Order: sequence, then C-alpha cells, then structure tokens
Amino acid sequence: MLKVREVKTEDIPVLVEMVGALLDEIMSTMNQVYFKFEYEAALKQAKELIGKDKYFALIAWLEGEPVGMIAAYESYALYAQGAYGTIPECYVSSKFRGKGIGKALIDSVIKLAKQKGWHRLEVTTPPLPEFESSLHFYEQNGFEISGGKKLKLSL
Repeated sequence: MLKVREVKTEDIPVLVEMVGALLDEIMSTMNQVYFKFEYEAALKQAKELIGKDKYFALIAWLEGEPVGMIAAYESYALYAQGAYGTIPECYVSSKFRGKGIGKALIDSVIKLAKQKGWHRLEVTTPPLPEFESSLHFYEQNGFEISGGKKLKLSL
C-alpha cells in the first residue's frame, strides 16, 4: 500500500539520496553540470532546514520502500498576495513512474499548502524539451504555465 508522509528525522538520508538521484538524472540527460550536489553537505542542510520549518518534505513509501519525494518551501510575493509555496524538488524512482505515485505526492503537497495557508504553488520543470513529460505531469495535476524561463545567478 502506498503511504505519503512528512519526512521524519530518520528519513532525511533517504530524502537526500532521492534529491541526488533527481539531480543526477537531470544532469546526465542534459550532459551538463547544473548543480553542485555533495551528499554530506546536503544532509546537513536538510536537517537544518527541516528542523527550522523552512523546508517541508514528503516521502512516498510503497511496501516500506521509499519510491518518491516532494519538497516545498514558503516564498513571498505581492503578485501571489503574500505567502505561497514553491516546489524545488519532486522525484519518483524511474521503475515506479506511471503508477500514481507522483499524483499522490502532488495531492499531499497541496494538502500541506492548504494547511500552511498558501493559495498558490509554483514549480519549475527541468529543461525542455528533454523533460517535456515533467511539464505534462504538472499540467495533468492542475498546474498551468505562468511565465518564462527560470534564471539563476551564482554568487
């Protein structure tokens, strides 16, 4: 049976491993280094951010096996009428895709967002067209395109 629950302290290493798998998949598909991911540093950051209620993560478990994760954090903007949620990472292990796990994760993060009083959730897909399936997944789950490309400035 599939269960989605908030990350507990003992789950943080599993969460970080899945985030690493997500980033590896994006970079290997694109054959480009987009992220600096170091497991130990990410583990420390995850513990700190989750402990301070700045980063909220959920893991999907199937028969006791972790099969997916989704995370969110609170952002603020006038265009969003104040507080809203951003999904920085969402991942389902490749052998479990297409089985409703992603939808269960989205439904769970929507429930979390409502509990937090957020009226909006935002997500950025990995690069297109290579990850067109990610765009379709989010659209099928109620998200709509609302802007241009995501940009970054490394400091």
